[in-house]
Amino acid sequence: MATKRATTRTAADDVEAACGCGVHDGKDRKAVAVDPDAKDRNQKRLRRIEGQVRGLQKMVDEDRYCADIMTQIASVHEALRAVGRELMRNHLKYCASTAIRADGERAEAMYDELVDLMYRHSR
Repeated sequence: MATKRATTRTAADDVEAACGCGVHDGKDRKAVAVDPDAKDRNQKRLRRIEGQVRGLQKMVDEDRYCADIMTQIASVHEALRAVGRELMRNHLKYCASTAIRADGERAEAMYDELVDLMYRHSR
């Protein structure tokens, strides 16, 4: 006999479930538009980051000097931030601008989403 688990939802769950642009209704959200050059740059960056992370694993396996590993970790962080900046730019250019121009509830939802994104990514 299967039992149902109780789930606790938080405000963060609600923010992630709602799409600020108002075009999407939940799980399979897609960008309103994606700059193909930005997508290509992000894919290349992410592949490079993947290689850096594999390098970090190898450094840990080989008991490399902690400061050297931490330097590489900082490099991965910065590379991920660069991807995030590119994604934020695309989000503002296409998704956010479309929603804000729509006015009303869509605009308000987008403002909330943008504030949440800025808060989360400024840490």
